[in-house]
Amino acid sequence: MKIITAKDIGTFGLDALFTDAVRFLEEDLARWQEFKKSARHAIHYDHGVFELMPCADNAHYSYKYVNAHPGNPALGKLSIVALGMLADVATGYPQLVCDMTLLTAIRTAAMSVLAAKHLAKPDSKVLGLIGTGAQSEFQVYAMRQMFPITSIRYYDRDEAAMEKFERNMQGSGVELVACKSGDEVVQGVDILTTCICEKARVKLFDYASVKDTKQLFINAIGGDCPGKTELDIELVRNARIVVEFFEQTKYEGEIQYLEGDVAHDEMWEIVQGMKPGRTERDGIILFDSVGFALADFSMMRILHERGIGSEIEILPSLENPKDLISLLRP
Repeated sequence: MKIITAKDIGTFGLDALFTDAVRFLEEDLARWQEFKKSARHAIHYDHGVFELMPCADNAHYSYKYVNAHPGNPALGKLSIVALGMLADVATGYPQLVCDMTLLTAIRTAAMSVLAAKHLAKPDSKVLGLIGTGAQSEFQVYAMRQMFPITSIRYYDRDEAAMEKFERNMQGSGVELVACKSGDEVVQGVDILTTCICEKARVKLFDYASVKDTKQLFINAIGGDCPGKTELDIELVRNARIVVEFFEQTKYEGEIQYLEGDVAHDEMWEIVQGMKPGRTERDGIILFDSVGFALADFSMMRILHERGIGSEIEILPSLENPKDLISLLRP
């Protein structure tokens, strides 16, 4: 079995890893019907959440353990850390255990840009960010691979996070516009990413600030759970909704407060051409992205096929597989 650390994953380099992430994810969405899927299992506390995210095809079973603790940065710790495992379906034997903290950031950005490829204007130039934490630079990198981004409008209530983002973006060749509120960020944007990790029902900007915007794509991500939303409910009611896996999104996404049947499309339907991407009649499209286990499966598939990491013997190896107690004999 292989153990794969964040340092091992870093040897890929961002360009190669991101290119693989988008390609593998699109390949797996194209065969969505082959997967065994379920909403993630979560245990909630007032200060955070623990989640297990399983997904499997006929060759491999995977799961990711991930947390979301919004107060961690004040303790000098990441809000989100994650571990993953990929196992052989035929035998049940684990093939690898890996850090998924970095890969969660990359797969989130890969899913964001894959959605934007289908749902945003192809000539999108102005990117808005509400939330400039650990995911923000990955979002910028991803969108710049697909769109001619010339300007970034951004806001975070944490001024230190805004300063960090500005430092990391210096020399990037795009105009940086620091804003004082979410309502200021959304003025004139083509693509808007909202990404906060806060267990609360908040409103990052008013629907009135965007309702007349033509062909806006909103990429709503970031630490989702029941009771946590970021958007004005009127916006959610009036947007075209696209999700990853409806059963999970309805429970913990922006649509959790909508009553009755919720009109929506799923990303796999759009990737497979069963539903259209952006059309002439679409105004605001909301990608209500809560993060689904298929994306983590895709990332672990990359690691498995690339063969990186260190071999380590964790599981017992026996001459007689029915004689487990022999491991305890002197």
